[in-house]
Amino acid sequence: MHAGKNCLKCKGRLQCGASFCPIIAKAAARVRVVDALEKPEFSGEAPTVFVGRVGYPFVNVGLMSTQAEDSAIYDAPRTWSAENYEIPRIIDLRSGLINSRFQSNVREKSKFLELSQEVAMASKPADVDITLKDKPKVKISFKSNEAPMGPSAKLVKAELTENPKIDKKVDYVVSDYDFKATDALAYLQEKGFEENFLSRLLSIGNLGVKAQRKLVPTRWSITATDDMLAKNLMAEIKDFPAINDHIAFFGNYLGNFYLVLMFPEIWSYELFETYMPKTSWNTEDKINFMTDNEGYEGRKDYAENCSGGYYSVRLAILEKLKQIKRQASVLALRFITDDYYLPLGVWVTREATRKALMSKPIAFDSKERMLHYAKLLAQKRWSYDAENLLKESRLLKEMKQQSKLSRFA
Repeated sequence: MHAGKNCLKCKGRLQCGASFCPIIAKAAARVRVVDALEKPEFSGEAPTVFVGRVGYPFVNVGLMSTQAEDSAIYDAPRTWSAENYEIPRIIDLRSGLINSRFQSNVREKSKFLELSQEVAMASKPADVDITLKDKPKVKISFKSNEAPMGPSAKLVKAELTENPKIDKKVDYVVSDYDFKATDALAYLQEKGFEENFLSRLLSIGNLGVKAQRKLVPTRWSITATDDMLAKNLMAEIKDFPAINDHIAFFGNYLGNFYLVLMFPEIWSYELFETYMPKTSWNTEDKINFMTDNEGYEGRKDYAENCSGGYYSVRLAILEKLKQIKRQASVLALRFITDDYYLPLGVWVTREATRKALMSKPIAFDSKERMLHYAKLLAQKRWSYDAENLLKESRLLKEMKQQSKLSRFA
């Protein structure tokens, strides 16, 4: 993110109307993290790892570490959501992680990689001694799929100062070279491990049969984990009866509002991502949207329009259906407002959907009444005619056709 004429005039006084300035954040990260390092050697804790995708199959792998206390909170999306962390707080945490990076072929082993794999397996942040080539360079990056990145530098030396605490169940799936990655994720999901931890294991090459293990860029591993976990849940909820009523859930997090509409039908799913005008993603004067969907059998190709958000939202919805032991056709409407002024990663869509699904559901006795409610809500909240979305819904069209066929039969 570069400064322009308006930024030069504003000088961080937020005259643009935003409540947070990324340029100021970059300067603060330098003072707090980089300038605090008297030399490029330090001891700290590493709560996570990162695998890049540029140059694949030769990628940068990073030990993400900090000298701060309570380092686990630096990579804890569920906690951020549960405690309603705002964007500046999250940026402050992520910019405090130093990315000590080294390059690796996705299929080759090294001492640095083996150490990183132990860090990824740990139940709590591992204690490490780090030696860098130079002081870290501050380059805070914001991406739609990944959590923000802070200062980085080339890794010269790394050592664990104590044995990481690794859960026996994690050690079991990592040590078993005949355990397929999909089965390993399903097993650990059942044992209560969250997707952030699981995607880390997949990314660093800790899962899968021996011949297939390799590094997976973090961006890809997040969506792959969401997809595999969802498919495991999908197979389970298809044995449940359909919900009895038409049910709507509504909630938000960080300016991302979700209206989740559930219909008493067999499983199908559709997501609309709606971008308010004059926001970071939509510079036009009108509201724009993207959409992807799937039927009972799921989809075989990648959801190009909604990308990672499609899979994260689907996972949250399937978790809810498993909780209530029902299946449904689900139409999810996402409204992205200007309160979400910087991308923080696909975890936001997952947590915002979970928050919506924790709200008190509203039951309707017909599809028409629930859709009428959706239109009234969108009109009241954003002065938007939701008919523009609903008339494009493939899920609703197929539901209507099925209804006609049943009457004919």
